[in-house]
Amino acid sequence: MVARLVIAAPSSGAGKTTVATGLMAAFAGRGLAVSPHKVGPDYIDPGYHALATGRPGRNLDAFMCGTGLVAPLFAHGARGCDLAVVEGVMGLYDGAADQGELASTAQVAKLLRAPVVLVVDASSQSRSVAALVHGFASWDPQVRIGGVILNKVATDRHEHLLREALGESGVPVLGVLRRAPAVETPSRHLGLVPVAERRAQAVEAVAAQAAQVRAGCDLEGLLALARSAPPLSVEPWSPSAERAGVPGDGTGTRDGAAGPRTARGPGRRPTVAVAGGAAFTFSYAEHTELLEAAGAEVVAFDPLRDESLPEGTAGLVIGGGFPEVYGAELSANEPLRKAVAELAASGAPVAAECAGLLYLARSLDGRPMCGILDADARMSGRLTLGYRDAVAVGDSPLAAAGARVRGHEFHRTVIEPGAGERPAWGLFQPERRLEGFVRGGVHASYVHTHWAGAPGTAARFVEHCG
Repeated sequence: MVARLVIAAPSSGAGKTTVATGLMAAFAGRGLAVSPHKVGPDYIDPGYHALATGRPGRNLDAFMCGTGLVAPLFAHGARGCDLAVVEGVMGLYDGAADQGELASTAQVAKLLRAPVVLVVDASSQSRSVAALVHGFASWDPQVRIGGVILNKVATDRHEHLLREALGESGVPVLGVLRRAPAVETPSRHLGLVPVAERRAQAVEAVAAQAAQVRAGCDLEGLLALARSAPPLSVEPWSPSAERAGVPGDGTGTRDGAAGPRTARGPGRRPTVAVAGGAAFTFSYAEHTELLEAAGAEVVAFDPLRDESLPEGTAGLVIGGGFPEVYGAELSANEPLRKAVAELAASGAPVAAECAGLLYLARSLDGRPMCGILDADARMSGRLTLGYRDAVAVGDSPLAAAGARVRGHEFHRTVIEPGAGERPAWGLFQPERRLEGFVRGGVHASYVHTHWAGAPGTAARFVEHCG
């Protein structure tokens, strides 16, 4: 059993990330092994969680991975830890659009049998806070709100009024935090600026968050609440167990582990290069674990700095990030762009999601990119955001034709055309459309997927490395 807490809020912007990250760092500073988790598909917050704890930040997404995998993935990440802190997403009861509680923080809390701490932005209220907390605590009897942390409290008098109002609510106040500019993290068009782009400042911000939490929160009370979570009887998820995937006919999310492009000799471990650095910060820890379990040697490289792919690269994974911010630098690295294009031309498998899609395009905001796709990308004022149900239109290194997956889109760019002659996916929501590109061994799409939710994906990709 792992002691555990879910940090939630009535809405976005209340301070969940600040409180959750501060708690992680404060408890880690006391010598506890803290496992960090994030509800939903967010890639950026887990980077701050990792900085606070020294462990990989992991996502718990009931939409992309299925409700049945939430607890096993949690147990996998929290193995051997003293405490797990789970940061929620949006408001406590907000989930996938038009699908009830699916993928909400409340649903994840119930699946983990974890108590919830509600972070309330108290900056514009006093006695009304009691009605707010009462409503959230009574909405779903299966969600146990074990305490409240009041954020952005102005003065001692303000704190007194808030505590007095909550005195009869039955929900204890476990923390009061004043406004503190030092703990704030800068944002831009897709949320917080990732750790990889501001590491020194991020270290300072996390330290400030930990100090604020230590000064304003009842750490002993919070730890006692976490330890009150009942036993969670679940077998931890294992990347090795998913190695071969689940064979099938390509009609479900657990299908698509087709055979190899070519056979590999015994003992050979193909090198899979994974893009990283400041421009490509979006990745799930489980992807690397799955690739390694499938027999690959995973080597990271930085397209902003490295002029060649890792030696012996047989497959390439380029995840999400911010190529639009680093367009000039990526374009200037012509040797690497040429190396990526040559690898794609050889037929080697290349998996590109969102930022990777833009990097493989002919141009981004008028600057030359890798030129693998006959498409041009540019920044847009329109935010594209939401979960997606998708089906593979044809065979690719990631999926067999007809395989169904669930994913997520999150970008402020557009690519024209939006789909190639061989599209990557057929999407079903919020509207039906074809999306992405399959060309040779290249699979490029705006849709982010979580490979733990589609067993066989990593194994299929590694087999295609030849």
